[in-house]
Amino acid sequence: MNERMRIGDLTERAGVTPRTVRYYESIGLLPPGEREGHGQHYYTEETLARLRKIDQLKKLGLSLEEIRDVIDLYFTDRSGVQPKQKVLAILRQHLAEVDQKVGALQQFRADLLVHIARFENWLEERENL
Repeated sequence: MNERMRIGDLTERAGVTPRTVRYYESIGLLPPGEREGHGQHYYTEETLARLRKIDQLKKLGLSLEEIRDVIDLYFTDRSGVQPKQKVLAILRQHLAEVDQKVGALQQFRADLLVHIARFENWLEERENL
């Protein structure tokens, strides 16, 4: 099916704004709509599918830059293997970054507990004088 639609129809079906579509076009996530006649832009079902895939990838926590690196694979590798491998690598990298941040926060928490105990002890000693 190669149904063409105007931006209003596209955005309604995809649940995004026209501004989002234009922005995604400007950063290379979407191909520009086809112009016809009086400058009207028309979009295809593939554009709608791309918008839906972008939304799914955003929900996984991928940045727009990361999505730009992987989105075309979803539409060129019909097996889905290559895009999923790439997304998996990105998700593993996100997990490593989160683990590092969690470790740093746990160390910060431990340091805070030491400082709190030190201040409490100091104040307690002053009260007992």
